[in-house]
Amino acid sequence: MINCSKNFLLPILLLLLTIQIMAQTDECMMCHGDKSLTYERNNKLVSLFVDENKFANSVHTDLDCADCHVDFDAEDIPHRAGNNIYKVDCATCHYEYAEEYHESLHGQALAQGKFLAPDCITCHGKHDILPHTNEKAKTYVMNIPDLCGTCHKEGTRVSALRTISQRHILENYKESIHGDGLFRSGLIVTAVCTSCHFSHNILPHENPKSSINRNNIASTCMQCHSQIERVHTKVIRGELWEQQPHVIPACIDCHQPHQVRRVIYDQKFDDAKCMSCHSNKDLYKEVDGERVSLYVDADDIMHSVHADNTCIKCHTNVSHLNSPICKESGKVDCSICHAAQVEEWQLSQHSIELVNGNVDAPYCSDCHGTHKVQKKTDRTSPTFARNIPNLCGKCHNIGGPGKSILEDEFGIVRDYSQSIHGSLLESGLTVTATCVDCHSAHRELPEKNPLSTVHRDSVGETCAKCHLGIYEQFSNSIHSPLVTQTDKELPGCQDCHQAHTIKRIDKDDFRAEIIDQCGRCHEDVTETYFDTFHGKVSKLGSVGAAKCSDCHGSHNILPTYMLGSTLHRDHIVETCASCHSNSNRKFVGYLTHATYHDKDKYPFLYYTFGFMTILLSVTFLFFGTHTLLWLPRGLAERRKEKLEKKKHVKGKTTDGK
Repeated sequence: MINCSKNFLLPILLLLLTIQIMAQTDECMMCHGDKSLTYERNNKLVSLFVDENKFANSVHTDLDCADCHVDFDAEDIPHRAGNNIYKVDCATCHYEYAEEYHESLHGQALAQGKFLAPDCITCHGKHDILPHTNEKAKTYVMNIPDLCGTCHKEGTRVSALRTISQRHILENYKESIHGDGLFRSGLIVTAVCTSCHFSHNILPHENPKSSINRNNIASTCMQCHSQIERVHTKVIRGELWEQQPHVIPACIDCHQPHQVRRVIYDQKFDDAKCMSCHSNKDLYKEVDGERVSLYVDADDIMHSVHADNTCIKCHTNVSHLNSPICKESGKVDCSICHAAQVEEWQLSQHSIELVNGNVDAPYCSDCHGTHKVQKKTDRTSPTFARNIPNLCGKCHNIGGPGKSILEDEFGIVRDYSQSIHGSLLESGLTVTATCVDCHSAHRELPEKNPLSTVHRDSVGETCAKCHLGIYEQFSNSIHSPLVTQTDKELPGCQDCHQAHTIKRIDKDDFRAEIIDQCGRCHEDVTETYFDTFHGKVSKLGSVGAAKCSDCHGSHNILPTYMLGSTLHRDHIVETCASCHSNSNRKFVGYLTHATYHDKDKYPFLYYTFGFMTILLSVTFLFFGTHTLLWLPRGLAERRKEKLEKKKHVKGKTTDGK
């Protein structure tokens, strides 16, 4: 019975409450529904009209007037005079937002009595407040730029009375990728003013709590760009975003805010402060008893790739606690911006040598320079293609410090200059291969290291960067590990072409070496080659005689039974015809490498050679024996003839007397 009474009374109470609220609202609207109702404030006539239809469609439609105008007194009619007639305090319901607003730039300005400072009504409205998802709301995404632009735009009262660091904010935003997405593509998930500056706790970028402070900007951008660490790993070490945000460029340093201009953060130390000392040519420090110049040529910086960088973006360890501020600042850590390149270098032999205490091992500045770092496409840059051999030659040349590491090849640059690559470079062909094309720019490793670009397992792909067509042929040849599965070492590019002394293949000295090159692996076949006409004339110095590559091919060598082979029965006539124009099927039947030593492969030659050997041996044995047996009689006969001849001569002499 009691439960039934409760269930019956509750709806009645709610109904009475609703009627009371409606009655209060209706009572207010009896006056405020009049469009002519006005009030004088600060010598200005202010309308007190409330559009009942707009209020009914607002987010506050279920509230009574007194819920917002909390100090309303029904007995105080007409309402009391003054500037704060039933002032609405939004914090009554929206406490958290109000707290953020009071700490914000806008809230502090309002607290200081600056009448242009925006409050809740300025952005959200009064009795016509709509949810931010409503397209007609001031705070709807599409309307945010125009809402903020009522103050932050040239020509407004705010711009006339206040100094705003950014100019043409709204115009520049509309031209940006975010503005383009919003206004041209209707992409309402793109970033607007409140996405970066936030809605209520807007703070200047100098404030450590600001969403656009350089230490917080990455987190702000990551609201949308969640993969920012992974995407930027080629230029920024990902972990630095959280661990050391003060030593890396902020997003806004590269991606300019509002499209055109950059936010100029207060770096505390400007370049002028640095140059006040470092422009002195006599400035130096002592390292291990030697003077090291600290002079910086401002002109070098202006013409370098870092012309737009401030000093402390590279020299991050400066501190106002030191005197001078750059004392003990240490080496520049290039990985702050060039993470991928430094990671490559850390794997290189150069880095290993440096870590092991080799003072001659090169660091970034040894190759790229210090304050005059130039693009590799700049002709005066040490990393320009034409200058690379001389750059590497500072160490890897006769008498250079690299000699202690590469005892067997300390004349590398000299050999390179005489190679086909070196001669082409000297002739002006800058796309030819230089040191960095083969050894890589930052991860140079010895050829025996499996990670090296010139390791025998990798050198093919390295050469393929230029010689792709040849590499594709080689990959399908019998010498390729993709075709031939064996435990033996298969020849690679470097086995035939060497490393730094690569020659033109049409030159006599290269052709003269072909047989020796192939003979290192195919020794038995090479011996049979020298038994042929081609081999014999080659021994006599003829470079025009057919060599291994003329018949078998160079990079596309295949077994003769494979259709692609130049010596397959379908192609051999054509191959021989390249020298012997009258070549035919009978002509190519000549067995080039036939040998009588191989009974299984050439039984006819084997047995013929055996028969002829036996025949000749028996013949020589028979006639040799015959000669030996005949020799005594022959000698006796000869002696007898001599005696008779003497007697005959003696008889003639006696008769003459």
